[in-house]
Amino acid sequence: MTDCIRGLWSAMTTPLDADGAVDHALLARHGKFLLDNGCDGLVPFGTTGEGSSFSASEKLAAVETLLKSGVPADKIALGTGCPAIPDSIGLTRDMMGLGLVHAMILPPYYYRDVTEQGIEDAFAAIIEGVASDRLRVCAYHIPQISGVPTPAPALGRLRARYGAVMAGVKDSTGDWNSFLAFRAHAPDIGSLVGSEVLIDRALAAGGVGTICGMVNIVPHLVAAMFKGSAGTADMTAACGMIEQPFLPVIKSILAAQTGEAAWRSVRPPFRPVDASVGIRIARAMAAIGQNPAAE
Repeated sequence: MTDCIRGLWSAMTTPLDADGAVDHALLARHGKFLLDNGCDGLVPFGTTGEGSSFSASEKLAAVETLLKSGVPADKIALGTGCPAIPDSIGLTRDMMGLGLVHAMILPPYYYRDVTEQGIEDAFAAIIEGVASDRLRVCAYHIPQISGVPTPAPALGRLRARYGAVMAGVKDSTGDWNSFLAFRAHAPDIGSLVGSEVLIDRALAAGGVGTICGMVNIVPHLVAAMFKGSAGTADMTAACGMIEQPFLPVIKSILAAQTGEAAWRSVRPPFRPVDASVGIRIARAMAAIGQNPAAE
């Protein structure tokens, strides 16, 4: 499992300014806050970062901001999966041009009636199109959102074909049997979970960590999950407080915690939730453990 993402990585939220563009100053501060509060790395523009709502140029500019703020390139993994394979290849190449090697890649996510072999072909085309032995692909499995699975047997075959380049998988289903399938069919890649309440079980079963969204608002609770199952009850309680829609609610909680109203902004098709939602949930969460000072 050479050079795969491991430990606690944040699926970063993306702050927006009054014009709906990325708020680069707030992004840099949030990245520092996460790394100072237990995160081993940052994953901008995944699902929690509203990744499908931003252009390639916006994503790369945000990465440059994080790098200029002092975040090492090996602590950033960019979400580069696109419906069109050439776009995934281009964004991944450009990302690597900035010094990054970790890419979290969805399978092409428009057509639903595709085969396991077709998804394997798509990942193979991206890997061969980027054509770099430095690349470390973390496949992204979130079919409840993307509509397209990342089949475990396909990842096993991709590992056999491409070695360390096919480095890991993030399983965001929250389904324990799904995680076990990746461990069974692709045991040589690093398996990560997106569901915080599964972290301790996943580590015990050979997983290498998490890329998760709750760490944006309760990093101390997520970090506790790496210290044994004693943190499971608190993490479960915090997750149970989150209402739908998930992304606007997470941002509203951040706004309440930090006093930065900009956090409430989302891109269409999302709509911001009322500020009172974030205030109410943030107050309830503050009673669970000891919340670190907001950035």
